[in-house]
Amino acid sequence: MTVMQEESGEDSGKDDVRDGYVPSERRLRRERHKRARARRATAIAALSTLITGVVLYLVVVNAPGWPRTEETFFDTQYAREAFPKVLEGLWLNVRLLLICGVLVLVLGMLIAIARTLPGPVFFPLRVLAAAYTDFFRGLPLIINLMLVVFGVPALRLQGVTVDPVLLGGTALTLTYSAYVAEVFRAGIESVHPSQRAAARSLGLTNRQALRYVVLPQAVRRQVPPLLNDLVSLQKDTGLVSIGGAVDAVRAADIIAQRSLNYTPYIVAGLVFVALTIPMTRFTDWMTARMDRQRAQGGSL
Repeated sequence: MTVMQEESGEDSGKDDVRDGYVPSERRLRRERHKRARARRATAIAALSTLITGVVLYLVVVNAPGWPRTEETFFDTQYAREAFPKVLEGLWLNVRLLLICGVLVLVLGMLIAIARTLPGPVFFPLRVLAAAYTDFFRGLPLIINLMLVVFGVPALRLQGVTVDPVLLGGTALTLTYSAYVAEVFRAGIESVHPSQRAAARSLGLTNRQALRYVVLPQAVRRQVPPLLNDLVSLQKDTGLVSIGGAVDAVRAADIIAQRSLNYTPYIVAGLVFVALTIPMTRFTDWMTARMDRQRAQGGSL
């Protein structure tokens, strides 16, 4: 029984009580059994989690090199010093996420549409779009960043920026657009051809059928993988630090190099984790919600 069915069952039970219906003893026993089983499962999960945590803690703190590791990676003095600097640099990562995220979605959608255009006249466009996705999906992001951040200024082109933040954001957009384009393309191709044919039979042009019939269904189906790509983009914004941009990672690196203590890296990592977890949980919620709708025959 799904969650929505259980909720509807509880609501119907309340309606029955208001209508004067008295649940049978068998139904009451079944509901008490389900509640008891849920409480028992919660207690077992909490106990097993506690035991696992205690075991891991004892293994770590009793390791021979733990005192030195604690001093090098978990020094509270350097953590307090690094935290405000890391937060200040994190604002750059957030701005990169917002701006690059929008650009990635737009460019990825255009590339996906180019790859799915029918007809021989669009063959060169489909080849270019496929070459783009193949190249940037195969090129490691760190190499792409180095090529753009260090290579573009070396060309000394007139009017071209040498700002490492803008160049780093460009590299992120180029790489992630290729991944997102494939996500959009999978969504477009998952829409049955009869949908486009039905739209055409109603008098819609190919462009109108794509815009009003195909793309809305494709985007809805691909929301979870798109959110996963945005979560990855949020983490990879820290790589712009290789060009000298002072983001959260670079701020931690400055303190770590000065103090020869790696605690600032731990602080930066925890800050990124705290920023990523809400997005990850939202992605899981969206995925579960769409799975329930699909299981119940609802619209996707």
